[in-house]
Amino acid sequence: MKGFTDEFYRKICQGKLGDVLKTLKILKQEGVWLEITNLLVPGLNDDFNKIKEMSEWISKELGKDVPLHFSRFHPDYKMTDAEPTPIETLEKAKKIAEKCLDYVYIGNVSGESNTICPKCKSVVIRRSMLSLVENKLVKGKCFKCGYKIAGVWE
Repeated sequence: MKGFTDEFYRKICQGKLGDVLKTLKILKQEGVWLEITNLLVPGLNDDFNKIKEMSEWISKELGKDVPLHFSRFHPDYKMTDAEPTPIETLEKAKKIAEKCLDYVYIGNVSGESNTICPKCKSVVIRRSMLSLVENKLVKGKCFKCGYKIAGVWE
């Protein structure tokens, strides 16, 4: 999901937001595991009110257990005229989304991006960049409290 306005989809993606939302709903209804990535481009789709709306829509229409990844933009290829996404923007977007979603991550940055148990707040999966550091899941559940962690684990 590249943004959460029709204007952004028309102007930047030559598409329609409604088509993307409809497709995500169909995938969920068909039982397809999905995770959403949102590349935050400064000045184009980094409005915090729209991030809140998008997060609320995901929670309501797809479920609060659908992972949302905010990815850092780096100027490259066909879009070299924008600055990289500030880390602070990604962190604020994550905080906003965590109010209604269980699994929110920041990507395209150094450091860890861990999966936290929504029930007991234990780190169940530790990642550093694109590498798995530690997996404490036991048959898809939190090692500490037994809460089922959303995902495909087999």
